[in-house]
Amino acid sequence: MAQIDVTKIEKIDKERVTIHEKVYTTYSVFDDCGKHFVQIDTYGRSDRELPGKISQSIQLDESSAKYLFDLLKKEYNF
Repeated sequence: MAQIDVTKIEKIDKERVTIHEKVYTTYSVFDDCGKHFVQIDTYGRSDRELPGKISQSIQLDESSAKYLFDLLKKEYNF
């Protein structure tokens, strides 16, 4: 699992990009030590060696969610 560290996030330019395949994704919400979290889990391709196993898990607290929300609004001109 990983929490996004918005104090160290930076935009980079990539020379080579690949559009990823869409995969099964879930999210959950929970509170811990008075903080609210949203967790997004992706499970990888259905033909992988261990189907149903979480591939990536990202946790957002309120400040990182707001930062990501604002970043997406800026990048998509919302």
